[in-house]
Amino acid sequence: MKIVFLARKFYPEIGGVEKHVLEISKRLVKQGHKVSVITELEKNTNNPNYHSDSKSARLVGKTEGIEIFRINPGTDNWFKKFRIWKGMWQHRNLLNDADVIHCHDVFFWYLPFRFLYPTKKVYTTFHGYEGNSIPNRKAIAMHKLAEKLSKGNICVGDFFRKWYGTKPTFVTYGALNDNAKENTIKIPKKNSAIFLGRLEEETGIREYLKALSILRENGINLDLDVYGDGSLMTESKKYSKDHNLKLNFKGFVANASDFVKDYEYVFCSRYLGMLEAMISLRPVFAEYNNAIKKDYLEMAPFAKYISISKDGAAIARAVSSYIEKKNLEVPRAYLWVKNESWEKMVNLYLRLSE
Repeated sequence: MKIVFLARKFYPEIGGVEKHVLEISKRLVKQGHKVSVITELEKNTNNPNYHSDSKSARLVGKTEGIEIFRINPGTDNWFKKFRIWKGMWQHRNLLNDADVIHCHDVFFWYLPFRFLYPTKKVYTTFHGYEGNSIPNRKAIAMHKLAEKLSKGNICVGDFFRKWYGTKPTFVTYGALNDNAKENTIKIPKKNSAIFLGRLEEETGIREYLKALSILRENGINLDLDVYGDGSLMTESKKYSKDHNLKLNFKGFVANASDFVKDYEYVFCSRYLGMLEAMISLRPVFAEYNNAIKKDYLEMAPFAKYISISKDGAAIARAVSSYIEKKNLEVPRAYLWVKNESWEKMVNLYLRLSE
């Protein structure tokens, strides 16, 4: 098949959606399918919010056999959608020749072309929600529109049913590389923790730092390595210094999840990071700061195997309790996650387009 993926960001930028699309695409190419990705132009490497450390990455061309086409959306304003549609129009031959169009959270990119190619197979994967916000009517309406105009969809998380009224064709929670399942038993650094995620309010970095401060006051001193960057970096460094915490800021690292095995505790609230922790037999301490993120965590099938807390004090209590009682079902989490492979995910994509 000729498959075109539409995604706002793609390799070499770092993130859950970026990794998802890359891993699926690589495996589809190996199966003999032709895969193209239409995505936004990469950010300037001088931009502090740029997420890639790969200086040799090309803006267009091929990686792992995947053809990459980039459009320039310009600045974030009312006219952005028209610039995106113009960029899509410039690649209309690619859309015309495709057997399958698959949108990753950006169905509106394809919206005008849905009527230009009414019989074309088009699908959507819904990856997440609006950052730190409860979905408003517009967001819900856009999800429903994408669902109605797609021939099927994949929801990354079952919370979409409740918050967006979406009826998933399939539900997934991410996947693991085969090498993540090897050598899972490793002695970690004593009293060590890893944070995975962008340094933004929705990832809970503030609450994790408060938890470390409370733990320190109670005689539990943890060393935390922070893998991520974001708008709260300066604030986080200041808090760490003011409270005499042991933090090491690593910045954005493409393979951060590979280091999970080196740590005793994992501070993470996103599916892919939590899966990496579970396969490594490490306890997960997840944080939520609003109702949708609470459901994002608590409606997952592995919720009962991890710690889910609403603030720093609760995180500190959960860590203390685990140290004392080992009361998280870490082995059960491992048994659940060990079958979640990218190959299994690829089969979902192929079943969707049958």
